[in-house]
This record gives sequence, C-alpha cells and structure tokens, in this order.
Amino acid sequence: MRRHSEVLSYLSLVALAAWGLSPTAQAASPPSPVHPDAEVNGVAAAFGLSTSAAKSQLAAQDEAHRVAAALPAGLRDRAAGQWFDAASGKLVLAVTSAADADAARAGGAEARLVSRSKADLDRTDDAVRALVGDGVPGVFGWGVDVRGNEVGVSVDRSRKTAETESFLSQARNLGVRITETGSSPRQQAGTIQTGSPWWPGSESNCSVGFGATDSSGAKHFLTAGHCTNDRDQAAYGASGQQNRIGTSNVGGSRSVNAREGDMGVVAVTQPGWELSAAVNTWGEPAVTITGSAEAMVGDRVCHSGNTSKWKCGEVKYTHKSVDYGGGLIIEDLTWTTACSLGGDSGGGWLLGTKAVGLHDGGPSKCVENPSDGDMSLFQPVIEALNKWNLTLVTGGGNGDTTAPSAPGNARTTGTTSNSVSLAWDAATDNVGVAGYDVYNGSTLATSVAGTSATVSGLTPDTSYAFTVKARDAAGNVSPASGVVSAKTQPGSGGARTLSNDADFQIRDYQQVFSPVTSTLSGQAATSLGVSVTIRHTCAEDLGITLLDPKGKAYGLKYSGGSACTAWNGAKTFSVPGASSPAGGKWQLRITDYGPGDTGVLDTWSLTL
Repeated sequence: MRRHSEVLSYLSLVALAAWGLSPTAQAASPPSPVHPDAEVNGVAAAFGLSTSAAKSQLAAQDEAHRVAAALPAGLRDRAAGQWFDAASGKLVLAVTSAADADAARAGGAEARLVSRSKADLDRTDDAVRALVGDGVPGVFGWGVDVRGNEVGVSVDRSRKTAETESFLSQARNLGVRITETGSSPRQQAGTIQTGSPWWPGSESNCSVGFGATDSSGAKHFLTAGHCTNDRDQAAYGASGQQNRIGTSNVGGSRSVNAREGDMGVVAVTQPGWELSAAVNTWGEPAVTITGSAEAMVGDRVCHSGNTSKWKCGEVKYTHKSVDYGGGLIIEDLTWTTACSLGGDSGGGWLLGTKAVGLHDGGPSKCVENPSDGDMSLFQPVIEALNKWNLTLVTGGGNGDTTAPSAPGNARTTGTTSNSVSLAWDAATDNVGVAGYDVYNGSTLATSVAGTSATVSGLTPDTSYAFTVKARDAAGNVSPASGVVSAKTQPGSGGARTLSNDADFQIRDYQQVFSPVTSTLSGQAATSLGVSVTIRHTCAEDLGITLLDPKGKAYGLKYSGGSACTAWNGAKTFSVPGASSPAGGKWQLRITDYGPGDTGVLDTWSLTL
C-alpha cells in the first residue's frame, strides 16, 4: 500500500464539523468578514506585525488582486510575472519594454523592467524539466521565480551524487539559479494529535480539506491524493471503524498523486452527515469559506492542520515542481513559508475567506526564515474542483446582495475553425469579482477567473453570439455584457489533429513516451480528444497520461483491476477543462505497472 499517511486522532464530532462535516445538520454560521480575525491574527503572528498593520497589508493585497484582474489581457500575457509586494503594498508586474511599463503603471501596478521575457523563462523551465526527467538524486524542486526573473532549482546537498553534479553543470549552462539546502520536503506523516481527521479504512488519519458537491447535489470532500490512493476504501470519522462517513476514491478514478497533482475525493454517503463551509481555526472564530481563488506570489495565506493548527505565511512560488523521491514527482504546486508539521496533509489553505489549496507536504518542522528546502507546499484547489466537476461548499457571503456591474467592451480577439477567443473589460463589485461566465447564446460555454476566454468545440464556418456575465463570491450575477458576434473560420481539413504512427514496445514496469510536435499558435482547445491504438495482454496494468508542452499532466486511464483483459484496437479519451498552449511537444506517456505482459503502442492522435 503506497501512502505517506497521516497519524492523527479524532477529538470530537464537533471538531470534524468545523472542517466541513457534522453528524447532524448545523445551524447556519454567521457571515465572515472579508478578513476574519483568524487570518488577521495569523498574518500578524507570522510576520511580526500589529493587528492594524496586518489589516492594512491584507487590504493592500486585495487591491493588488483587483488591479491584476483589471489589467489588459495582452499586457498580462506578455508579462514575465506578477506578485504582491508587501513593502510597497502594490501589485508588481515584470515587463521587458518601456511601453509595457507605462501600461502597467497606468493600470495601477508598479513596473519592474527585467531582461528575461515570459517566453525566455518558459524555455528555460522546459529545458530544466527535460533534464530532470523522472528524477535526479537530491534535486527536489524546480520552477520559475518571478521576483528573481529566473528559473531556480533546489538541491538537498545530503543526497547529491555524481549524477546530481552532472545535472547541475548542465543547469548552470542554462543560466539557472541553484539553491542548496540541508533538507527537502516530504508528504507528511505524524504522531497522534487532536484535530479534525478522517480515517481511511484501518490506516492512519488524514485531514478533511473542503466540502464540495457534484452536479447531482451529492456530497463529497476534497483532501490529499496520497490519502485516497486506495480504490473504494471505507472512510470513517473516527478510529476503530466507527462513524462511517462514506467511501474514498470511488471507482478508482478520484485520486491523483503523480505529476498531475496531489488531490483526492471522498464521497459522503452515510445518513446524518452534512457539509459545512466552516474552517477550524483552533481558538479563533471559525472562518466561513465564501469561494475559491488562485494565489499569486507574495500573497499572505493561511492553512488549518491537525498538528500545526492555524499557520500563515507568504507564497514564494507558484507552478513549482517537487520531487519527493522514490519516483514521485508532482508539478505545479504552490510553495509557501508557512509552518507545517506531520499530520497536516489534506487540510485547507485559504486566501482570506477563499479556498486556494489542499496541503501536500513540507519539512515537518517549524523554523524561522525558512530556506527553499523548509517550505510547505499545497495543491491548488481549483484544479481539483475542475478535474472532478465539483462545486465548493460556501456560506455566508458576508451578507453581500449587490451584483457586479456588467463586463464592458466585450470583443473577439481571434478565431479558428473550431474556436472563438474573447476578451472584455473587468467588471466592478462592492466586495470583489470572483469570476466570469461566458455564454454561447443561452448556453454556458465556459467559466474563467480573468478577462479573456476561448470557447472551443465549435463548428467551422458558423456564426455565433456570445455574452459574458460577472459573478461575486456570494453568488450575485451581473447583467450580461453586450453581444459579441463572431464566425469561425472555414474547416482546415483536420489541421488541428496530430498523430504519431511509430511503434513503441511496452515493457513490464517501464514507461513509454511517444511525442508529437505542434506548430500551432495560441491556446489549445479546452476540450481535447485523444485516440490510442494499443495491442497488449493486460489493459488493467496500463496507466496512460497526456503531457502538454509545459509538462502538465492529464490522466486518461488509471491502472487497476482484479483480472487481465486484452487491449486490441483503438480507444478514445476526452480531456475536458484543459488549459494548455497549442504549440510545442505533446507526449503520450504509457506506464506498465504489472509483470509478465507484452504489448505495443501502434499509434495515437491528439485533436487540439
């Protein structure tokens, strides 16, 4: 059984209710302020501030997010990064031209002229990912440092080998910053602690993350993927297999602990259990979740865990990869300076009253002025919600009944034979805009956090009418924008379908990587299609993943099953909610997890 498990204790059903579950229906929580006392006090403690200074800093952070959302889409796309600078209280935009610097200042941000463009950083980051491959001894983290305008690599000096030195030599030739530490993070386990656990079968406890519902209204909660790796495992609210809540990883498709991320779902199926939007803050008034958000570098964030309790810190990196050893590499995690200890995995990370992440791992110690090796990591929660089409359980909304204004200046920015790209000016709201919904006629086409979107899966040479509505965290929806009329281009005879017909042998306990290279520009479709033709004696042994040009992983098929069945022919898969560049090298990764099998990948194709 492969789990970096939590060893926790069940304090009381009341404690579990504070995390998102209760054995009986709970009275409605009072509305939370925009910055609850727990967050203000946690930030004050983490950064040595007075409560009034912490409140001022958090208000400035809110304004930085508002400014970021309102910047022109083209400027944001060209920028080499953005972050909240607590010293100045401003959003900072890294740009490579004087014109973009002027535009940033006109939008209310500070401009930082840098030498490396976003494309430069992406190329170096891609090159480092390629060098890392399936892991290098001692190398535990790599990704873009937007404040340093460079790509950084973190190395545990106690684990270096000759292979590490060879990698570091090549990395330095790429202009990469190398940071050496005396430790490295891990997915956490711990001793018996009080808190709000859930119990996977007869194993040690993990933390409840956030409550969520699916399209039918069925109840679930999100947690760490390394806590939910066993298929159809009973989930309990206490040790001793009492007080069953439901089932973890139903069907074997609701848990990921690999390159794609560390996230899992527990289905809440037993009578009497209700979801709550309240978060346990151990001594402070509970925080009520009002929505979800993406964290940016410089943000002050807090997390609730069974062992370290309520801890806050600063976001140092986003989209940074980690290698926990043993072949476990996870990409696109958020790294923070907040303290965490064994027993915290799966718990919730917050930005104000917004859910931002699920606790993944850390050094299992609390230190002052942590180095790159002493940071706590979390899985962005929006990715988990989108992957399984779940809706976060929220409450309160701060009593907000005011709808945002209608998005202005809605327009088309490009078309292909099957997609239309749109942009609009940011809406305004008395509290803050949480996102935008794009409609194709009266049908919801897509939802985004920013002020641009691409609607894919359209018919060639066809006219469409789109509108955009803004929504806030309390669920208030704006009037529709003006109608945007657009016509897709004539069909291109399948020019957006790529394929590789080369045969690749599939061998026991090995991986196959079959690449295709795209020369397309812009974003790929939000719904990708993949066709895979394989001859293999045991389909159940195979795990199949699509890797985009940035290394982002989309799981197509998971291994598992009690008996082997042959795979002979083509199977098709769909990837809804994709967010990837169209151009670059895509790869199909096939992993054989079982012994005594033979097989071959005949061909595969990708429709962008």
